[in-house]
Amino acid sequence: MTRMIYKEFKGLEISTLGMGCMRLPVIDGKDADIDEKQTFEMVDLAFSKGINYFDTAWGYHAGNSEKVLGKALSRYPRESFFLADKFPGYDLSNMPKVEEIFEKQLEKCGVSYFDFYFFHNVSELNIDAYLDPAFGIFDYLMKQKENGRIRHLGFSAHGGVDVIRRFLEAYGSSMEFCMIQLNWIDEIFQNAADKLDLLKEYGIPVWVMEPLRGGSLVRLSPEDEEKLRQLRPDESVKEWAFRYIQSIPEVVVTLSGMSSVDQMKENIAIFEEDRPLSAKELETLRVIAEEMIRGKILPCTACRYCTSYCPKGLDIPKLLALYNENKFTGGGFLAPLGITALPEDKRPQACIGCRKCEKVCPQTIMISEIMKDMAENIKPW
Repeated sequence: MTRMIYKEFKGLEISTLGMGCMRLPVIDGKDADIDEKQTFEMVDLAFSKGINYFDTAWGYHAGNSEKVLGKALSRYPRESFFLADKFPGYDLSNMPKVEEIFEKQLEKCGVSYFDFYFFHNVSELNIDAYLDPAFGIFDYLMKQKENGRIRHLGFSAHGGVDVIRRFLEAYGSSMEFCMIQLNWIDEIFQNAADKLDLLKEYGIPVWVMEPLRGGSLVRLSPEDEEKLRQLRPDESVKEWAFRYIQSIPEVVVTLSGMSSVDQMKENIAIFEEDRPLSAKELETLRVIAEEMIRGKILPCTACRYCTSYCPKGLDIPKLLALYNENKFTGGGFLAPLGITALPEDKRPQACIGCRKCEKVCPQTIMISEIMKDMAENIKPW
């Protein structure tokens, strides 16, 4: 009989597959209108197959994820599952409201404590606010931990390595885990490998979000699929993505935002068997990733010749990295978030189109045209 794989964390046995509740089934395509019947079926299936970790957040499904998940879990003994929630620091207006929001989250979920609680989405946009003692966020959450209303405290991060390092230098000794976007594309594309190395320095276990990059990693070209099939004839492209995560020993929990019972059944079957990739298989994925990235993004090498000639002092390599993220992902929130974090006079709109940067760019990138495109099509929050 097959059984869910578990990992040990501070004496707890946690299912390596967690149920992420950002993409629950909805009615008529309306994100705020969660299909409770299907969600309850998914939670029941999760319990029956050994998933014991459930993850929600303040902003998921317009604030309704916490309510519906809480109702679904209320039918089970509180000690039979681990519930994770997050402080919504992605919205700077929430920073003075940590106590109000935390109390409301407990109420919405119908619980008296959270097993796991996160500083949510540590990034360039909010790092200064998170570190500002005037808001008292760290002190308040540590107090809740002391009171037993938070059993384990950590953070999630979409920011770059430097931002994560700043957060860890301030709070690292109190952080028990960190969730990052990790998959075989973002190992390279979002420098996830460097983030992993930094977390190893601090001895912090890893939680994974976006293992399939929103589903994009299950849609490869026929040629790339064949490369994988030659190595593992019986495994799907989706399985390769999860097996990649299984190859990283620091990972404790992989969060998958499943939207149907069928998706959950498929994912559970994968996590009932531990089949990490070999060195050859990992290298095959890296080659495919590099080819995919090379074919879709600007070839900026961050040599910074351009910045020396920009009369507006724009951090052009950083802006081009945000452009690449937006282009590769096909939208999303990371590029707008990154632009919002910049002063107005350092955003793409500040480019005057003088083309001095282009004259010294070794990659002959038409930077002024990219800045114009960004200004018109990637709006700050």
